[in-house]
Amino acid sequence: MKTTRLSVALLAAVALTVTACETDLTGLNVNPNNPSIDTPPPPGTIFTNAVINSTNYVGGAGFQHSGFSLLAQHTAQSQYVDEDRYAYRATTLDGWFNGPYVADLMDYQAVYLVGQANKDPNTWGPARVMQSMVFQTMTDIWGDIPYSEALQGTSGSTLKPKYDAQKDIYYGMAKTLTEAVAAMGAGAGLGNGDQIYGGTAANWRKFGNALRLRIAMRMQKADATKANAELAAAIAAPGGLMTSNADNAKVVWPGDGTFDNPWSANFSTRDDYRMSKSLVDVLVANNDPRLPIFAQPTVADPTKYAGEPNGLDSPTASPYMTAASRIGAIFYPGKTVYGTYGTTDGKKTPTYLFTFAEQNFILAEAANRGMGGLSTAAAKGYYDAGVTASITQWGGTAAQAAAYLAQPAVAYQGGAAGLTQILTEKWVAFFTQGHQAWSDWRRTGIPANLVPGPKATLSYIPRRMMYATTEQTVNSEKLAEAVARQGADAMNTRMWWDK
Repeated sequence: MKTTRLSVALLAAVALTVTACETDLTGLNVNPNNPSIDTPPPPGTIFTNAVINSTNYVGGAGFQHSGFSLLAQHTAQSQYVDEDRYAYRATTLDGWFNGPYVADLMDYQAVYLVGQANKDPNTWGPARVMQSMVFQTMTDIWGDIPYSEALQGTSGSTLKPKYDAQKDIYYGMAKTLTEAVAAMGAGAGLGNGDQIYGGTAANWRKFGNALRLRIAMRMQKADATKANAELAAAIAAPGGLMTSNADNAKVVWPGDGTFDNPWSANFSTRDDYRMSKSLVDVLVANNDPRLPIFAQPTVADPTKYAGEPNGLDSPTASPYMTAASRIGAIFYPGKTVYGTYGTTDGKKTPTYLFTFAEQNFILAEAANRGMGGLSTAAAKGYYDAGVTASITQWGGTAAQAAAYLAQPAVAYQGGAAGLTQILTEKWVAFFTQGHQAWSDWRRTGIPANLVPGPKATLSYIPRRMMYATTEQTVNSEKLAEAVARQGADAMNTRMWWDK
């Protein structure tokens, strides 16, 4: 993975292997305000930079609004409808593929190396957790990707890493998380450089175990034995699991105009997305208290909420500018060029990476399926907890959650019907995390009503994205090996866990 970017990660990594010449005049050549190879920034600074990059990646407008929230049918495009019709620009796919390798993944690697050198697992452990989260996001988009030989260019190992099979990547991530969680608990840690948990190792252990649950359940159909073992191990792992929304892995944005919620930043200057009909119909049918949080009433009729069908052409989509609901006011930073749709607090809305709600839905599914050592009787409790956590996470009340769960159509039914309820509620709870909702839909087929729009360029919802065109130039041999093993570099090729 060749790059010319001289990141803070590269500075830190090189500093581990370079010894400066020691003379009386050396200090005169060092600018204390400008990091260099001889004076790399501290790991906390590198980690902060990496977390911001990762959060802008998975929570950003380009990744979600022009990509995976559309595939999950949480949102729809009312203008510039190419991506909602599955017509992706090569430059967009190149950015999604190359960006993490030359930015946050490299930065986490540098923090890991510094933490290892200092024998401080509270420094390297969080870097490994975040690195695993990003790697899982990427392998879930493309399948086989560089993993075991990635991020080694600065050490002279290889600039043309092999593509690992997705199964090996999943096994590797589970092992990495197991080791990181077991090691954390002692050490100085990242302190204020940690924008997620403030350097608290106990929370990172919970996040690591919860992420291991996500990885395990994603393997459920491809490798049931491994998935079952990993679920049980994560449930019993040292450090435990998340116990409330206070444990959510999230970035809370200052909202200062420089560091804003990336959805909000998008809506500060444009108004070209609407809520998807697929999601709004479910929210309306169930009298869901999240409806007025996720969506705004339509301009055409301020007493109603309505969604736009996905996959329309521009002439068909245009009327939905007024006929469909905008995304919720909490994501609009006050007055836009189109009018006033929210408040400045939208800039401060957190970006969620992993939530207590998701954890409970994973455990509910595991219990429903009889996996991970959980009894089927436990499924209802986890389901109710997941719904309640999602509603309260977004500003609803426990009383609203209780009333919602009391409805016959929402109350947990058990069996196959209960599994559909769990996965549908999980899909709803993944709002703003379209890549996770899309991945779960590919694994389970739930919700069953997600289909390509009438003007889509494909007859199916994509199962993966196509590889970066840059890889065909700089790493063509290893790319060809991956395609020969996995299948055609096409959007209908199913990856290992997508059964």
